[in-house]
Amino acid sequence: MKTYNELKKNIKKYRDRSFEEHLNIALLGDTATQFLATAIRGMGFEYGIRAEVFEAEYDSVETNVLDGSSALYAEERDFVILYLSSEKAYEAYQKTEEARRKTFAESCIDRISSYWHAIRQYSRARIIQFTFNRIDDGVFGNFSLREPSSFPYQLMKLNMLLSEKASEDQGIFLIDLDQIQSGIGRSAFIDHKFYFQARMTIGFEALIRTVKELYDVMLAVRGKIRKCLVLDLDNTLWGGVIGDDGLSGIEIGELGIGRAYTDLQKWCLELKKRGVLLAVCSKNDEETAKEPFEKHPDMILHLEDFAVFMANWEDKASNIRRIREILNIGMDSLCFVDDNPFERNLVREMIPEITVPELPEDPAEYLSYLQSLHLFETASYHAEGADRTGQYREEAERREAETSFATIDDYLKSLEMKAAAKPFDEFHYPRIAELSQRSNQFNLRTKRYTEKDIRQFAESERYLTRYFTLRDRFGDYGLISAVILEKQPDGTGFIDTWFMSCRVLKRGMEEFIINTVMQLCKEAGIKKVSGEYLRTPKNGMVSDLYERMGFMKLDDSRFEAEPEKLPTLRTYIEAV
Repeated sequence: MKTYNELKKNIKKYRDRSFEEHLNIALLGDTATQFLATAIRGMGFEYGIRAEVFEAEYDSVETNVLDGSSALYAEERDFVILYLSSEKAYEAYQKTEEARRKTFAESCIDRISSYWHAIRQYSRARIIQFTFNRIDDGVFGNFSLREPSSFPYQLMKLNMLLSEKASEDQGIFLIDLDQIQSGIGRSAFIDHKFYFQARMTIGFEALIRTVKELYDVMLAVRGKIRKCLVLDLDNTLWGGVIGDDGLSGIEIGELGIGRAYTDLQKWCLELKKRGVLLAVCSKNDEETAKEPFEKHPDMILHLEDFAVFMANWEDKASNIRRIREILNIGMDSLCFVDDNPFERNLVREMIPEITVPELPEDPAEYLSYLQSLHLFETASYHAEGADRTGQYREEAERREAETSFATIDDYLKSLEMKAAAKPFDEFHYPRIAELSQRSNQFNLRTKRYTEKDIRQFAESERYLTRYFTLRDRFGDYGLISAVILEKQPDGTGFIDTWFMSCRVLKRGMEEFIINTVMQLCKEAGIKKVSGEYLRTPKNGMVSDLYERMGFMKLDDSRFEAEPEKLPTLRTYIEAV
């Protein structure tokens, strides 16, 4: 992990490097934030992001946030970061009358909620709020855990209220400072001498960890998430080598070090339930590699838990590329876990985009180490989008079936595809918002929306909305695309948003959606509709999409069509 001084030096390198991604960040705190701001700028360089940071004056949160004409709102920010320290909270607590200390947390959350409300009112920025790291003032000792008027009790309550309040708005995200402090210890989290001299409440060691967590969240909000965990088998998911030690010789279960592997598998299973794909990449005979999952009584994971199972004697980099191709996701969406340093280095060298954690030597430390990395940070969660393994296994079957047809048209006809297009509704708001956050490749303008945003589009007469579902003879894809069409004052239409899951590419779904949108425009009396393509590092695949759909190119980013004149596009998808 980089040091603060190394991050500080990165800022000077900005002028010598071009950046495809930029972040406009506002940072407000009630204590000194200049070191945090510097670390944010410097860490951006490590991620290939130019981070511009507006830093408010010392302890001016309320002044900036509540005034709609303040410098905070002079530019459109991507994120507004609020750091309200435990130390300042303690000062306020000490000034609170003893009779009112039992409701101190409630008064704090009311004030913070007013900040959130103002920011949401004056800006479209996402809000990142730091939680309060634990401070024990030593007044009550351990009795503070059961005394509601004590500061430690109120601080724990305040964090819980923050979590509850933030869960009501998908545009608000939390950074758990108490977890960082617990990981490195209170003495490493704060330099007390430096705090009294400069009012800096996060020490330099904790600062780097904090900014790393901050970027994990910001990147997740922008759709840069890891979607698949690729796992080695021997000495990774169990102890020993199945080909040498046999079924009874591998270590898994409740005895000895076997428990470490069991707990790791349990964690993998929880990730799968949350929506992370699992894949196997093992140097093994396939039949031998599958045997533990089929026959070992202590195995937690089973074959049906894996979206792709790749076991052969090819090099692992090539097999990972094949896994990525089958899953049709970005290589930077994969994380590869292997106990063998040689294999880890090989994959890192041959596939720089992939994440390859440097596992500890002791298997007992595998799980705690992986958990500490927060590899699968997410900005949204909806049960309908969880556990996608079955859908990807169905996709593998589709790819296998495709090879048996002479032409692509014959194959598409054989799929017996049926699609539905419906206006946004309350039941689907969470899933549409989640797809907005996750879609990177097929996303024409890459606008990220929260559940609240989606609701506003649906309820506004200014917009026409449609979500799309698809199923075929192999299974149901579920909700796979959404379109938001803005009705302009001059009677034209503008496709504000169009994103789609890459799992349905080249199925004729693009044509089905354009046909649907054009019919929608005809019914609404819209004579001309325009679309825009905003380039990102990941969405190059749709740069010519509008042209392929029959739109006229106006310039490098704008396209236009007349619904009455645009021919109906051919597709083998039946509307239901």
